[in-house]
Amino acid sequence: MDRVGLAKKLGAEFVGTFSLIFVGCGAIVSDALSGGQLGHLGVALSFGLVILIMVCATGHISGAHFNPSVTFAFALDGRFPWTQVLPYMGTQILAAILASVAVASLVGTQGQLGLTSTELSLGRAFGVEVVLTMILMFVISAVATDARAHGQMAGIAIGGTVAVAALFGGPLTGASMNPARSLGPAVITGEFGQLWIYIAAPLLGAPFGSLVYRLVRCEDESSDLDATGCC
Repeated sequence: MDRVGLAKKLGAEFVGTFSLIFVGCGAIVSDALSGGQLGHLGVALSFGLVILIMVCATGHISGAHFNPSVTFAFALDGRFPWTQVLPYMGTQILAAILASVAVASLVGTQGQLGLTSTELSLGRAFGVEVVLTMILMFVISAVATDARAHGQMAGIAIGGTVAVAALFGGPLTGASMNPARSLGPAVITGEFGQLWIYIAAPLLGAPFGSLVYRLVRCEDESSDLDATGCC
């Protein structure tokens, strides 16, 4: 039974997504302002740690998606109601845009405000984003939908995956894995040329990650959880 109202879920999704963009993209701007004092490792850790913290803080309320591709994948997998997909996605996108506005207003727009872009060929960049999102969704599916996984470790597992993906993929594509994360800075900077990669690739990669976990998991339907924060 759903024990948390939709408004509270959307509030938690807003706070979590806003924090992700404000801290993560803010770290990129801070690094540019300081002449690289934060460094690539610092930026990657900023993204990973803010996810870790927000998953722990809001996972029991909304499921801590913070990502339209995660919401989409859970719905396709039958673990999230389709009636809540558009409200979740809309909230995530709005939070990302407002967080980008906040970063630009309070910190600046250096480092292109954390805009995701790539020097790879478009096909290779698309492939990198698909694979990284697939890995992320595999981990999310493991810790968020299987009662046999240690729930208290969800934030560490997901945040760690984001940090590792950023370490590897950041210099290649920006390691977005999240349409909202890329859309926020794009809207503020007006740079939309490569945005399609960062929308389409995660929406393709996330369902694959969910499917792969379903294929490798031990079958025990009694261990299934939903993905709404009301497990």
